Amino acid sequence: METITNIAYLIASILFILGLRGLNSPKTARLGNLLAAIGMFIAIVVTLFDKEIIDFTYIIAGVVIGSAAGAIWARWVPMTAMPQTVAIFNGFGGGASALVGIAEFFRMTAPPTMDVSITLVLGLLVGTITFTGSLVAFSKLQGLLKGAPMVFPFQQTLNLILLAITLVIGVLFVLGTPTLDKVVLIFLIGSVLGVLVVIPIGGADMPVVISLLNSYSGVAAAMTGFVLSNNVLIISGALVGASGLILTNLMCKAMNRNLRNVLFGRVGVEVGKELAVAEKRRVTSHTPEDAVMMLEMASSVIIVPGYGLAVAQAQHILHELAMQLMKRGINVRYAIHPVAGRMPGHMNVLLAEANVPYDMLYEMDAINEDFQRTDVALVVGANDVINPAARNKKGSPLYGMPILNVDRAKTVIVCKRSLRPGFSGEDNEIFYLEKTMMVFGDAKETLTKMVGLLKEL
Repeated sequence: METITNIAYLIASILFILGLRGLNSPKTARLGNLLAAIGMFIAIVVTLFDKEIIDFTYIIAGVVIGSAAGAIWARWVPMTAMPQTVAIFNGFGGGASALVGIAEFFRMTAPPTMDVSITLVLGLLVGTITFTGSLVAFSKLQGLLKGAPMVFPFQQTLNLILLAITLVIGVLFVLGTPTLDKVVLIFLIGSVLGVLVVIPIGGADMPVVISLLNSYSGVAAAMTGFVLSNNVLIISGALVGASGLILTNLMCKAMNRNLRNVLFGRVGVEVGKELAVAEKRRVTSHTPEDAVMMLEMASSVIIVPGYGLAVAQAQHILHELAMQLMKRGINVRYAIHPVAGRMPGHMNVLLAEANVPYDMLYEMDAINEDFQRTDVALVVGANDVINPAARNKKGSPLYGMPILNVDRAKTVIVCKRSLRPGFSGEDNEIFYLEKTMMVFGDAKETLTKMVGLLKEL
């Protein structure tokens, strides 16, 4: 039985690796998810039978309830809520790891070995930080908490003190007597730390936070795997932890920030504080008819989607607009900024739902030089990722972040509800350029009018 179990775990691990590899590209992401899900199914089934469980009543009930909840959530959640869905799922993973560690502690009939004690403490600490930190991230993304940084005096000092106290308790747990009160204290302090490390992070850094919390959930799972002596849990947790850390690093590079600045800095201001500044400047409002006239005369168009596209749920009508332009022989492409939206890959997921061909999607590095040779850049809901302040305004929260070179296109059409700044709170100079056509209104309604006008021509 042990040989069969190890072979099954090896197959599951291979499927996990292939699944992660598939997530490298939008073309293979669905297959990657499927392979990883099959691997997890194999791992769960084999583990359950390997442990020779006598009564499966509660396990079956948990599987049915959890599967139903997951299926309903996946069907019900709109694309605008996908980032907070990912955040809460990260939290569930960390919370589950923490609870398993606690349950294993209660099940122990003898003092644990040092390696088990160390991994139990680490799994409990990282798991609780992941759980409460993910709840805060979810609340910020959902609008239950304000998206701007929430700070107070000596906040980082308090974090360091709490972490030091936790480490002391952990050392006493490992080298001394592993008692319940130490477990409870680590659980409570870890929960508080999770809240404190996320509340000072503003909306502009949410993609980094989500990927980092994803990494934390993997680390917590791997630590729990050591506690349970379960190889497949160690492998899967390590894969998630490592891939999440790599993704976090990529997100930081895309924003020209380092991880320390994200964790200990503060980016983003309350939008209301910047509104008065933005609205003192005047722009000329254009109509969908004006925009269609400009698009029809173009030979090349680059579409730049942003979070506003997800808010308006306009991805389907946007692709229909692109198809109408392509029927007229216009070269149409989508420019994807790596941190557009509220989570890594948000725009890829959004456009995939609208069945946009993958070969129309171009990453920032692959298309940025083409803007200067493009007739029209059509911006739908993007803001910070196209803001020139990132290039030339020192002191701006965006300064140094690589952006899409939208301002270098011959004409810029921006579909936006208002002149409100993005999550950084930085006003966007593009809105006031002579070559920019601002088309105000709901993106879905605006694009629908534009598609209708194109069909009439």
